[in-house]
Amino acid sequence: MLIVNDIDVFYGSIHAIKSVSFEVQKGEVVTLIGANGAGKSTILKTISGLLRSKRGSISFLNSDIGSVAPHNIVKKGLAQVPEGRRIFLKMSVQQNLEMGNYTQDKATMNERMEDVFNRFPRLKERRKQLGGTLSGGEQQMLAIGRALMGKPTLLMLDEPSMGLAPLLVEQIFEIVKELSETGVTVLLVEQNARMALSIANRGYVLETGKIVASDDAEKLLDDEAVRKAYLGG
Repeated sequence: MLIVNDIDVFYGSIHAIKSVSFEVQKGEVVTLIGANGAGKSTILKTISGLLRSKRGSISFLNSDIGSVAPHNIVKKGLAQVPEGRRIFLKMSVQQNLEMGNYTQDKATMNERMEDVFNRFPRLKERRKQLGGTLSGGEQQMLAIGRALMGKPTLLMLDEPSMGLAPLLVEQIFEIVKELSETGVTVLLVEQNARMALSIANRGYVLETGKIVASDDAEKLLDDEAVRKAYLGG
């Protein structure tokens, strides 16, 4: 579904991503793990078209998207839930979800919104409430719900557990697992490596802009070097 081939990304003179290649197959949950500043979010932004690679290629559903505008990438079925949620704080829950529908037919918007409300009943209860008044966990649910309004075939999640209490972290990961079980392919960037690998099929380990290891998620969980570096021993 997604093939990232030998990309290099720069911030000015800083070489942030160095010859990174990986792929995501249909129906998988694939996770990128690594320390803060390893380049995980930069990779997602490059796939989304918010940053550009100096070389290499990015293919989504057999189509090169390396130079496609971000809104057209969303239309193709690739959505990103950004780090820090980035919901519209002064809009209601319902208005936030409507904003996520902009690439889709308005005639079927209510149907998609009901799907989101069925998945997140708490959002239905708060549909008229302003986004800025929601708890961190509710805001994360809203950010995921807004992305789902665009009917993505591939959903990219950037640090969905950031700033959430442990109980809410478990809830968010359960939601991600459920999404994959209903046919959404997921690319997950997450600092909580243990949780990410526990729900993923495969994982890639990123260090200072390079992929240094990749394997089935279960094998990475058992890998001594990965355990010491990212899983607390």
